[in-house]
Amino acid sequence: MADAMRLEGRVAIITGGAGGIGSATARLMTERGARVVVAATLRICGRLDILHNNAAALDPDLAPLDGDIEHMQTAVWDRTFTVNLRGTMMLCREALPHLRAAGNGAIVNTVSNLALQGHLIQAAYSASKAGLVQLTRSIAASHGRQGVRCNAVAPGMTLTPPLVAAFPAELRRVVEQETLRDRLGAPQDIAEAVAFLASDAARNITGQVLVSDGGLASHVPGIDGFRQFMGVPG
Repeated sequence: MADAMRLEGRVAIITGGAGGIGSATARLMTERGARVVVAATLRICGRLDILHNNAAALDPDLAPLDGDIEHMQTAVWDRTFTVNLRGTMMLCREALPHLRAAGNGAIVNTVSNLALQGHLIQAAYSASKAGLVQLTRSIAASHGRQGVRCNAVAPGMTLTPPLVAAFPAELRRVVEQETLRDRLGAPQDIAEAVAFLASDAARNITGQVLVSDGGLASHVPGIDGFRQFMGVPG
């Protein structure tokens, strides 16, 4: 299994690779032997084996406007879908012939646990990521027999620098209370999941969503209240 996790000789492109989850994934894949670039891949390396779509519309001027549908600005909706779903589709479209030529290509899309759950906020982000889940399955179904796997990783709240800057500590604490771990996830946690799905260790996995949210989505809401009522240490 350890050897199957290695990525020697493979070329990976990572979008949104300059910070947070993207940079952690770039470092990890490099440590495991891959050549990782963020642009002009084929001209530099002559081939493509892995595409990790990680870019997302989380600009500080956009995220606060992504609330509920009743108050949603159409421009916010369109911008979010353009980056999260249309952009990913276009990158997959361009990459697929090269991934097919590699004979063992892998696409890993970063979605979100919000693609699988309802929330009071981030209606546009959640809907776009849910669309990306279906795009993942469609690519897996249509290109699996051509030697291309396509999976997704669904992080929960992850302590990236932009998130720490944007979310007040009391809101982060609300999510921490609902996780089954004793901490929120770190970018390295998500990078490990991405690198696994890109590797031969996951060669029989395609069309799937791997949730990496500390167990947040695995239980009924209010688990922290039950903990307190039952006297279970939290």
